[in-house]
Amino acid sequence: MPWLFVLFVTVPIAEIALFIVIGERIGLAATVVIVVLTALVGSSLVSRQGRGQWTRIQQTIASGAFPGPELAHGAMILVSGVLLVTPGFLTDGVGFLLLVPQVRDAIRRKWLRRRQNRVQIL
Repeated sequence: MPWLFVLFVTVPIAEIALFIVIGERIGLAATVVIVVLTALVGSSLVSRQGRGQWTRIQQTIASGAFPGPELAHGAMILVSGVLLVTPGFLTDGVGFLLLVPQVRDAIRRKWLRRRQNRVQIL
């Protein structure tokens, strides 16, 4: 998992750099307002989409099917919420992207393709 270490080191450095650059251009107060607003708007969107996804999961289970895609979307909405309440522009961008259903579906399909050849049935 060296990629995880790289992620935990590079993301904060990139966020700090973005704070400095954006803060110099628009000022400290405007930068703080943007960070707070994105957290508020993001948490509202995550709450709304999360409730809707929970309803879809329940409906799929009630119909007797396994809610695989619905659970994957729900997990990505959860990650989106974590990213959106984390202060930063890069994390906010990724968090908002994860709120787009088409983006989540593309990620889920790509993840399934990558995992398809890794499963061995004994």
